[in-house]
Amino acid sequence: MTVVLRRVNRALLGLAGLFLVLGGGAVLAASQDLSVPSWWPWSGPADVLLSTADRQRWRDEGWWWPVVIAALGLVVLLALWWLLVQFRRARLRELLVDTGDGEAAVLRGRALEGVLEADAAAQDGVAKARVSLTGRRGAPRTRIALLLEPHASPGAALNRLSSEGLAHARTSAGLSALPTEARLRAVKHRARRVA
Repeated sequence: MTVVLRRVNRALLGLAGLFLVLGGGAVLAASQDLSVPSWWPWSGPADVLLSTADRQRWRDEGWWWPVVIAALGLVVLLALWWLLVQFRRARLRELLVDTGDGEAAVLRGRALEGVLEADAAAQDGVAKARVSLTGRRGAPRTRIALLLEPHASPGAALNRLSSEGLAHARTSAGLSALPTEARLRAVKHRARRVA
């Protein structure tokens, strides 16, 4: 999903950039009174982008304004959809587990996330854990957010997570590797008074 999204983003940005460069170049060439080809839309600095006749050509047609409003509405909806897709991180719904007999079983991503969250939250000093599984069915990745208590040691929490929770997940899912991004934050608390 992310590879496709990156390709779509690059293609759309490339097309938008090409359109802006060509349009800007055409206007700049005409405004500088450069020698331009006969088919060029503007021929000199006195030219306007849209003449009065061009601006008023379709004004009296009954279909013009509904089409313009619908087209602009569609552009706005597509732009909003594109913006929302940028922030959506695709979660892995299921992953393939090699059963050893040449077949593969399917493990739900939410089940593995739940087990990893429970393992992480059960650690001493971890107030809360959130896990999300991303990647491909055959090569999953995890993102883990740990909220640590004030007395917790971040290094110990991270070591225990990798040696216990993630090791169990790799073993049970039959994965050779489970790349993980861990983010650690401390619980906000009041400072203690020292007497």
